[in-house]
Amino acid sequence: MRPAYLIAAMCLAEILGILGFFAFPALLPTFIEQWHLTNTEAGWINAVFFLGYMLAVPVLVSLTDRVDPRRIYLISMALTALAIVGFPLLVGGLWTALALRALAGVGMAGTYMPGLKALSDLIEGPVQSRAIAFYTSSFGIGSSLSFYLSGKIAAWQDWQTAFLLLSLGPVLALVWVWRVLPAKRPVPPARPSARWQDFTTVLRNRRAMGYTLAYAVHNFELFGLRSWIVVFLTFNSQFQSPGGVTIAPTTFAALVTLLSLPSSVTGNELAVRFGRRRVVCAIMTVSALLAVVLGFTASLPFAVVATLCIIYGVAVMADSSPITAGTVAEATPGLRGTTMAVHACVGFLGSFLGPLAFGVVLDLAGGREQVMSWGLAFATMGAAVALGPVFVLMLNPGRQSPAD
Repeated sequence: MRPAYLIAAMCLAEILGILGFFAFPALLPTFIEQWHLTNTEAGWINAVFFLGYMLAVPVLVSLTDRVDPRRIYLISMALTALAIVGFPLLVGGLWTALALRALAGVGMAGTYMPGLKALSDLIEGPVQSRAIAFYTSSFGIGSSLSFYLSGKIAAWQDWQTAFLLLSLGPVLALVWVWRVLPAKRPVPPARPSARWQDFTTVLRNRRAMGYTLAYAVHNFELFGLRSWIVVFLTFNSQFQSPGGVTIAPTTFAALVTLLSLPSSVTGNELAVRFGRRRVVCAIMTVSALLAVVLGFTASLPFAVVATLCIIYGVAVMADSSPITAGTVAEATPGLRGTTMAVHACVGFLGSFLGPLAFGVVLDLAGGREQVMSWGLAFATMGAAVALGPVFVLMLNPGRQSPAD
């Protein structure tokens, strides 16, 4: 199979598979009102998705060194469909929402990184880095469509209909991958080793772990933003004149998310040209500064807030591909799957903590009706991502690889 066709096929499957993942944050204002959620409770429902991912990913992704990733992918995509369709059928409040969002996270654990592993196993050489960039960036397209379609369908019918229709995405992805992705026997490590010895070897790989820890704070910021951006824009709309804002918060959130595709690909190309470490550190520094500013603009005209959201959203995603490519490039031979499992697990610890920390800070600072609360919540995102350059520089000492 031609590399271009394979890359396109897996990117399409990824987009379809995640159509329902951001339905909850997209419709969060509705759930806060109907279920009388506190900011912390809303943060937990957003965060538990990533907790499920984080707990499942070490097992599922490390298995791809021994089991065909295609098999893991197909089973996990079926779980994803069940979790999304179950939300409108079974959920009536906080606890059932927590359980099904966690199950959806498990489904993502078995599809996102195993899909990337399957792709990177079938493509080698210079094309591999670009394949990773397009694959990781396609997450932004699916996320954008998830925000957009959730808002449009809910406005047309209700939130239950939105979840039911979006659950068709993972069903189509399952059928598509089953038909187009060839089975491939994994290449075992050069010498047999126990699972925990594999993880120990990966954790001692300082160069790979530098990028993995940077990925954690990147995700802390990214999913803190994506979990709360609709609520933030809804709060800003209170300060606008009637009819002054003609774009729905979910549609604008979709636009900000969609821009992550060119942003992530461009970030990877800049890293190839100017050096991965240098570009990653520069982007994360800029992103941290923007985060500190954005929240305090919550009461300003929509044009100002919208412009800053777009710039910030672009900066947040620009380092995603070079960070993941850095981990893959620095992986110990024969342990790429385990390295990616650690990368995903540690990285999505940040995804779990980001949305939760955002909600906790909102509550502690006075609630979501206070500009100061939004300023401090976004500043928390900035403080976290500012640690990224520290991790990359401190854990990548000595001789640099050509990509750095």
